[in-house]
Amino acid sequence: MSFINYASREINCKIVYYGPGLCGKTTNLQFVYQKTAPDAKGKMISLATETERTLFFDFLPLALGEIRGFKTRFHLYTVPGQVFYDASRKLILKGVDGVVFVADSQEERFDANIESLDNLRVNLEEQGYELEKLPFVIQYNKQDLPNCTPLEELRELLNPDGVPEFTACAQTGEGVFETLKEVAKRILLELKKGGGGG
Repeated sequence: MSFINYASREINCKIVYYGPGLCGKTTNLQFVYQKTAPDAKGKMISLATETERTLFFDFLPLALGEIRGFKTRFHLYTVPGQVFYDASRKLILKGVDGVVFVADSQEERFDANIESLDNLRVNLEEQGYELEKLPFVIQYNKQDLPNCTPLEELRELLNPDGVPEFTACAQTGEGVFETLKEVAKRILLELKKGGGGG
């Protein structure tokens, strides 16, 4: 999964932000990008179609330390939200090290969240991954809006296994770095356990 660049002495890890259309995946990435020091990040690349876009960039968090003398570089990706972009989603999940599921807390998006989470499971299984075995966190975004589904209900349907979860308002950045730090921490723990990829 993670790949090692011996020339730059970096372990490269891929984090994918998954969730229904317009749930805040892009907003999460944009906030992280804006707040990351210029010398620690690569370019943000946006692959846009008429209705949807995929964003990605990489950064080297300087505070996370090293694993066996290697620094860890994280590559952050968003997937297109609409279901008919399934082929793109599958492609983006290839080689994934950790997943952030961004749920849209609005009541009218309840079914879209469930559909998207089921779709994530199916797409991972097709590639030989199990969501339960990956570093995985859930973010309940748009918590600032008046028409939110109660947290208990969201939790019951989207997080029966009790993975780490965060409430967020990606527009203001609330909960964004907490979510990212948790998934990064879990990826690093896996790397330390497994001795890194190949």
